[in-house]
Amino acid sequence: MSAIEIIKGKLKKYPQLKYQVEGNKISVEPSLATGFSVWLIENDPGFTVGFDGWHEEFDSQDEALNCFGFGLSDECRLKIVMSDNMPCSWTVQSKNGDEWQDDSTTGLFLIPFWKKKKVKYLSNPIIMKSKQPAS
Repeated sequence: MSAIEIIKGKLKKYPQLKYQVEGNKISVEPSLATGFSVWLIENDPGFTVGFDGWHEEFDSQDEALNCFGFGLSDECRLKIVMSDNMPCSWTVQSKNGDEWQDDSTTGLFLIPFWKKKKVKYLSNPIIMKSKQPAS
């Protein structure tokens, strides 16, 4: 079964989420103003998973699907550095206890470095992993 078909099946549990399939890409739009888009592209070979402007390549379908699900969980946060209201880097953060730790960053090469920087944080707390009982 394709990664897109698997995702579509899992998204049936979350009817509040709006998703779109265009060819070899599926994307889930944020359900809150404080959220970010999560997308997956089936390449030949491999997969690309992205959260807004961040992205990562995967050879394994399972790893790509896990990353996609992570982007919709309360264990994931996206830190965006803005330069004068222009996004210039996206850092995926994961929750470690009560702390957030940086995992991976995607950034632009040409940014207005002389402009004032600000940071904003976005999250998609759809899959509540931290609220589930330990098994």
